[in-house]
Amino acid sequence: MRSFWKKSQNHALQHLKTISGNYNLRQSHDFSFQVQCASQTTPKPQILDRDPHIVKCTNSISTHMRNGHCHLALRVFDAMPYRNLFSWNLMLTGYVKNHRLSDARNLFDLMPHKDIVSWNTMLSGYVRSGCVDEAKLVFDNMPYKDSISWNGLLAVYVQNGRLEEARRLFESKRDWEVISWNCLMGGYVKRKMLDDARQLFYHMPVRDVISWNTMISGYARDGDLFQARRLFEESPVRDVFTWTAMVYAYVQNGMLDEARRIFDEMPGKSDMTYNVMIAGYVQCKKMEMARELFEAMPCRNVGSWNIIISGYGQNNEIVQARKLFDMMPQRDCVSWAAIIAGYAQTGYYEEAMDMLVEMKRDGKSLNRSTFCCALSICANMASLVLGKQVHGQVVKTGYDNGCLVGNALLDMYCKCGSIGKAYDVFEGIQQKDIISWNTMLAGYARHGFGRQALLVFDSMKIAGFIPDEITMVGVLSACSHTGMTDRGTEYFYAMNKAYGIAPNSKHYNCMIDLLGRAGRLEEAHNLMKNMPFEPDAATWGALLGASRIHGYTELGEKAAEMLFNMEPHNVGMYVLLSNLYAGLGKWVDVGKLRLKMRQLGIQKIPGYSWVEVQTKIHTFTVGDCSHPEKDRIYAYLEELDLKLKQEGHVPLVKLVLHDVEEEEKKRMLKYHSEKLAVAFGILTIPADRPIRVMKNLRVCEDCHNAIKHISKIVGRLIILRDSHRFHYFSDGICSCGDYW
Repeated sequence: MRSFWKKSQNHALQHLKTISGNYNLRQSHDFSFQVQCASQTTPKPQILDRDPHIVKCTNSISTHMRNGHCHLALRVFDAMPYRNLFSWNLMLTGYVKNHRLSDARNLFDLMPHKDIVSWNTMLSGYVRSGCVDEAKLVFDNMPYKDSISWNGLLAVYVQNGRLEEARRLFESKRDWEVISWNCLMGGYVKRKMLDDARQLFYHMPVRDVISWNTMISGYARDGDLFQARRLFEESPVRDVFTWTAMVYAYVQNGMLDEARRIFDEMPGKSDMTYNVMIAGYVQCKKMEMARELFEAMPCRNVGSWNIIISGYGQNNEIVQARKLFDMMPQRDCVSWAAIIAGYAQTGYYEEAMDMLVEMKRDGKSLNRSTFCCALSICANMASLVLGKQVHGQVVKTGYDNGCLVGNALLDMYCKCGSIGKAYDVFEGIQQKDIISWNTMLAGYARHGFGRQALLVFDSMKIAGFIPDEITMVGVLSACSHTGMTDRGTEYFYAMNKAYGIAPNSKHYNCMIDLLGRAGRLEEAHNLMKNMPFEPDAATWGALLGASRIHGYTELGEKAAEMLFNMEPHNVGMYVLLSNLYAGLGKWVDVGKLRLKMRQLGIQKIPGYSWVEVQTKIHTFTVGDCSHPEKDRIYAYLEELDLKLKQEGHVPLVKLVLHDVEEEEKKRMLKYHSEKLAVAFGILTIPADRPIRVMKNLRVCEDCHNAIKHISKIVGRLIILRDSHRFHYFSDGICSCGDYW
């Protein structure tokens, strides 16, 4: 969940970026041109045609177009006994404003006469739609060009990042207005081409406040506080944007005291300035100062509320976030997304889903961010039924083919154990990005389908995508989970040369896990010793895990010692070492380890499993007697236990980490949480559907063996997701091939 929100929904930081983006948009010529063009290309009534019927028709066309009823406007236009240039331009402008470019072009080509307004209207339509080549063609064919025409082509080049063409156009003409200089300079700043922007700035014959603000904000966003401050001091005039740019510069670099000093010096503060400062406090987790400034705001907008609510959510203060949310005078989609994300990030998944329902009741349509949040919640709850319901809503809104929501859908199906549906979603994403490919690859890897993961890897390269660090983690993980040791080793040693990716700690950890699972502990240890950086806790943890599997006590103890020094309160490492001792029958060492844990106040994380039945999540712990249907579940487990014995299943009592009698060990194994969840799933989920069980820890070896037999006994597909991977049990076989 947290990794997803780091990618998608870090509200405070995102708001800072949004503010910065809005600041530049307000200053840039891109928008100025569009407004100017729309006003200057709107046809003006002509004096020549005083016919009341013509006037009535033109007024009717204007009204229909203003309301988006292009077909009604066309009906009036076709019925006109006489059409003048004004009528044609009125229709053309209407089509352009309603984003009917194809109709506009057809009408434009049919026009018996065209004036500068006609040409500029068509040009502005292509500019607004980002159709660079079409705009250039119109520009080239214009019999006469005015400043609007030149600015239009310059704007479309800049907006679409074609800055070299913009530069050549700019150099082909001398008498550009200051707004045009600002447009090109803003384009350079947006692309972080600050040297080019600076050269343009110093060659400007005249600078206005927008010119200064563009450069100051550019340096601010790039983190160059010295240059930003120097220009701020030199600026002959400062407006609220100038001051806000400097506040933002210091906030972005974590210099909150300096940002607050500039903020306090401002002669007049806007709500945007307050929001930047509050977001800075939120970003640095200084919620008391953020709240104090929020309360001091003379006039709060919805963005102010959203920032503070997001901050409380991110700081696990969901009660405060909810109180503020309930106090909001008005809410937008971001407000709802903030509170939903807050609940989700603090683990209150059901409350988050309830808020989604409330959001719809409030009449708010779910936007892309909210859909992503909802799907992330379903993924972390492993709620496939709810995920499918959200998917249905996504399809209705038409977001399912887009990259952002498509990737969230893909992630949800992967985490909910529906890898086939995940691939369907993957195929349906029209324009895949690197995240799409990485998510699909990692999904196959975690499900234990290593060969399919490597096929995705090959297809990704054929599609022209260059693997990144995350891709290679997925590839190595796929090899590790499926025992492709030699192939994984080849990928590891070739990735620097083939893709320019220097192995980092995650890649080394994958390799140590890969070699360790294969029993090549000495190679794994040597690889760790030869790493170009010091091993971290995860590296030693991978070595300890491999030592436990293969019973390498000495190496396991060394890894544990290093881990205890690095992370003395990491309970997982104590459990791994305890398992190693227990597996070898070293009960004295197990007792010493438990005593040490008690002395340090370390408690073992309780294992639990859950299963979804008709949108409701049922959670079980070992020996759980709290479920309302416990009698039915335990009776069925006794029945299964008899059938398991008939199938030849022998409980692995060595896995019980207590020095008790063997019969007691068997009893303890029988009621593990995953067995309870599987039994309940068999009793309640229709026979034609898979049983999907989730567990917060690794599945134990005895449960793994038992569920293999159970899948054969009951003739059901049982999908188990533990903390490391998926296991597909069917007809007595697991997809992992017992290599896990």
